Amino acid sequence: MQGKSRPPATAAEAISRMDTYVALGLIGQQEVAQALGLNVTDLTCLGHVLGAAAEPLSAGDLAERANLTTGAVTGVLNRLEKAGYAHRVPDPADRRRVRVVADPAAVVRLTELYQPFYDRLGELFARYTPEETAVIADWFTHAAEAARAHLDALRGPTG
Repeated sequence: MQGKSRPPATAAEAISRMDTYVALGLIGQQEVAQALGLNVTDLTCLGHVLGAAAEPLSAGDLAERANLTTGAVTGVLNRLEKAGYAHRVPDPADRRRVRVVADPAAVVRLTELYQPFYDRLGELFARYTPEETAVIADWFTHAAEAARAHLDALRGPTG
């Protein structure tokens, strides 16, 4: 596959387009969270739990990935358990720790909600060469690092 010629764009134009995408993503996350009876933070954490799949996260790992305190994650886990989306299981290597596992029905429900969007994104990625897709993936990796650093700076030295 050969990449298509693309119109030029400045960094400012790309950032503006990213802002539009992020704003739509935030609204989309709110809609999905509402459909599941969750708040956006709980949905984000559930996404991390689902993403970990075969290697269930500890509560501390989840806190780190979601940029939350361990106390906040305790509340999240309580709500996810109460809603039936996830549960805690003892860590087989250290019985003092717990791991977080998604309920199989949660996987089905989230797939129902997200798959149409992922299908659309798959169609979009099909317009790009593997090399272009690699650049996009690399950009998202580094943009996430920049976002995490900015969030850390906003929160200050105590996090």
